[in-house]
Order: sequence, then structure tokens, then C-alpha cells
Amino acid sequence: MTSLFEDPLLWVLLVVLIAAVFAVTRARRTNVQLRASNNTLQGELVTTRGQLTDLQARHSSESSRHASDLEEVRKDAESATKATLKSAVGTLATLAEEQLALLDELQQKYGDHRAFLADLMLVDHTGSQFSRRTKGISVLCGGWLGRRDRDASVYDVARSAQGRIRSFERVRIHSQANVAVSSRAVEPVAMVLAELLDNATKYSAPGSPVEINVQAVPTGICLIVDDAGLGMDQETKARAASLLSAGGAVDITSLGDPPKFGFALSGKLAAHYGFHVSVDAVSPYGGVRAVIRVPESLLTAELPTPEPVALDTSDEDEDEDKPTPIASLVIGQTAGGLPKRRRRRGGAVTVVPSSTPEHGSDEVNAETASRLKAFARGTALGRDSDNTEGPQNQ
Repeated sequence: MTSLFEDPLLWVLLVVLIAAVFAVTRARRTNVQLRASNNTLQGELVTTRGQLTDLQARHSSESSRHASDLEEVRKDAESATKATLKSAVGTLATLAEEQLALLDELQQKYGDHRAFLADLMLVDHTGSQFSRRTKGISVLCGGWLGRRDRDASVYDVARSAQGRIRSFERVRIHSQANVAVSSRAVEPVAMVLAELLDNATKYSAPGSPVEINVQAVPTGICLIVDDAGLGMDQETKARAASLLSAGGAVDITSLGDPPKFGFALSGKLAAHYGFHVSVDAVSPYGGVRAVIRVPESLLTAELPTPEPVALDTSDEDEDEDKPTPIASLVIGQTAGGLPKRRRRRGGAVTVVPSSTPEHGSDEVNAETASRLKAFARGTALGRDSDNTEGPQNQ
């Protein structure tokens, strides 16, 4: 027995056993503490996740409310801006119409003075451009175009659009359709065509021509505008297509600085009156091909073309007091190169021959004569609508 206690191996095993018991006890205590800590952390994690979910829900609610409030404020601001613009532009449009009417009276009064008449008609052309822009802004702000009381030939509609742009002398019209546009669609089609012509002349070389081809198609007619500009990139085409197909309310604050009204106005008018506008094709000259497709529902039979009335220019003073009724605006040219125009006296349409220039007066050059012929018909047709507004009158 004594020998067992003296055996060093026994003492080593005893020490190892005691150390193992101590280690196991400590490990168990540590494990219990870790489990308790882990349970505490798990509880805190669940609580934190719940708080995070609540915060996310609150953030989502606040964001939604903020977006709703912001949209409401934006709509209120847009509505207020449109109302202000509509009121201001309405006043300007009225003044523009009064100015055009006054110029028309002056043209009738001084029609025999060719040089003065040429200057008046150039001023009248500027007024027509101003009137087109004010009408366009008014439409985008919720206003409506005046309605004509009679149909107009598609050629006259094209001439009307030509007379409302600055570089009208670059426009060439080729008509292959013998139809007329119904009274309710004359002004909107002319407005849209004028916007497309304005873009075509602005974004092409100053000396290059812009062509209008009027072609009959199975579903109606197409007015095709071709220019020789640089064309549009894909992003611009996509934006143009979006504006032309929108047809609803237009956010005028998103039209750029300076704002570009053309495509937005064209899309709104096309959607409201039932025709189609596209600018996604390439013209034969490498520029843009814009197409207005007018359906049969907006067309009527071609208006009868009046026979030209022969005037005896040898006794113009006597004939001036005896006007000859005629339905067309430009019936020919005088010896000096000016177009013979019509004017209204007491509601009747009459021919006003240009008199022979007095001695010492300057001759009107061919360019002025060409300008007179280009927008004489267009400016008269453009102001031939009444001022009744509202969807019920469209």
C-alpha cells in the first residue's frame, strides 16, 4: 500500500484528473454564460429587427406622404402657372388678333400703294407668327383654338401654315390630293403643320428648301414635310415620339429652357382632333421627314375652284369703284409682278387690282412680290376663325 502512494505515476494521474475536473467545470460554467449571453443577444436582435421594420414602415409612409404632398404642390404650381399664362397669353392673343385686323384694314385702305402695301404685309406676317405662338401656349395651358365656319382645301391649309413661319419663302408645296379639310380641323392641322415647318426651317441650312407633299392614302391624306437638316438622334426621336403620342395634360415646366412647344402642342392637338403626327422617318435629303396623317372623317370633298376674273387694267380708277366678286384670294399678277388680291367691303369679297406706280415711286422687286404671294392666302385663312372656345365647340 505504501508503495502505491510512493508511485509518481499515481500522483501524475491524480493531478491530471483534478485538472480535468476543474476544466470541465469551468467549461460548463462558460457554456452556461455563453448560452445566456446568446439568448440575450437573440432577444435584442429580434427587438432590433422589429424596430427596424417599424422604422422602414414609417419611412415608407413618410416617403409616400412626402411624394404625394410634393406631387400635389407641383400640380397646384403647374395649374397656377398655366392659369396665369393662359390669362396673360389670352390677352396677348386678343391684341394680336386686333393688330391683324387693323393691318387688314390698312391693307384694304392702302392697297393701291404697292410699296406701302408690301411693308404692311411684312408687318402682317410678323403678327401672324406672334399670333401662332400665343395660340400654341394658350392651347398647352388648357385653352382651345377658334373654330372656322367653313371647310378649306388642303392646299389652302398648307399655305396658311406656310404664312405663319419666319422663313416661309423656303417652303415648296406639292399637292396631289383634291380634297378639303373639314372646318373643325382646319386650324389645328394648320397649327401643327406650321410647327413642323418652323422646326424644319430652323434646323436645316438657311438656303436649303423645305418641301410639303400632300398625298392621298387609303385612310385619308398625308402632309409630308421633308427638310435637308442633320436629322435627330435616337434619344431626341424617342422624346419627340413620347410628346406626339401623349395627348394629355402637358407639364410646361419640362419643356426646357427656352421651352420647345412644337411637339407638345402637336401631340395635344392631334390627340384631341383625331389625326396623327410622326417625325421618326428620314427625308430623301438626309434630314427629318415629318408626316401628318389626316383621316377621312376630317375630310370633305374639294371646294370648287373659281374661274379667274379678267380685269381691264386700262381703266383701273373706274373699276376700283366697281369691285368684282371672287372667291379666291390671289388670282394672278399685275404687270409689276404683284399679286392681285381680294378684300372685303361690306361683307363681300372683292378683287383689288394693284394700280400702276406713280411717277417717282420705287419699283417693288421680285422678292417682295414673291413674299406677298407666299403668305397672302395663309395669313387671311389663319385669322378667318371665330373666337368661340371650349370643347363643346370643337
